[in-house]
Amino acid sequence: MTAALRRSPVFAALCVAALFMVLPFVVVAVNAVKSPAEYARGGPLALPDGLYLDGLTDFWERVDYGQKLLNSVLISGSVAVLAAGLSVLTAYAIGIGRIRGRTWVLAFFVLANVLPQESLVYPVYFLSKQAGLYDTRLSVVIVFTVLQAAFGTYLLSSVLGRFPREIVEAARIDGASTWQVLWRIVVPVSRPTLGVLLVLFFVWTWNEFLLPLVMLISNDNQTVSVALGVLQGQRLMDATMTNAAALLGVLPALVFFLLFQRTLTRGIAVGAVK
Repeated sequence: MTAALRRSPVFAALCVAALFMVLPFVVVAVNAVKSPAEYARGGPLALPDGLYLDGLTDFWERVDYGQKLLNSVLISGSVAVLAAGLSVLTAYAIGIGRIRGRTWVLAFFVLANVLPQESLVYPVYFLSKQAGLYDTRLSVVIVFTVLQAAFGTYLLSSVLGRFPREIVEAARIDGASTWQVLWRIVVPVSRPTLGVLLVLFFVWTWNEFLLPLVMLISNDNQTVSVALGVLQGQRLMDATMTNAAALLGVLPALVFFLLFQRTLTRGIAVGAVK
């Protein structure tokens, strides 16, 4: 009974925090199915009289949302997989290979994480122009793969730096090559951490706006976040369509997060135990 009483304030605080996190999404969802007249009459907090789906369909057709959704999924999914794979390779060399200057290399990756994206706009724009990749989805995939892999390398290097070297040495005595040690021993052990990185990389890339706005100027190549920003800047949406756009913009990332929530929780829990 005493333990239950002690946990009650924590549970209540978590419920309040969850309410504050969910409430904005609920308000957006409610206003997305209101008519402009209902919104003007009752404001953002009033319940709708019925389901008004014209805002959702108008936004879908106006921005060609299906194509934007496909672009965002392709870019975010590719970045998540490629950045996680690159992080494993570089972290293996730094954490287990113990390359020279390991501290300075890690400091370089930390610096890459704290650089503002505004400082990268012109170099990335210039290099993509020179390479003939400007206004292609591949250019955005390459840029974000490198940026996300910087964080992944830093995180995995700290994990692999504590990897038992006896296991690696025993595998090498048994005749395992460097690649076999990596794929058959290190990667399976690091799978929970890799699952966390995959989820984070996908969500982070999905929410990116500045670099895709600069790099993807064609309508057929734009992502969901860029389409939302461009349409907002043109002032072509009323309040109902604005909420519908916000709902369609965040819903795919939310669904992805919920689908892989167990992977994220398990990876964090395993990392905490280690």
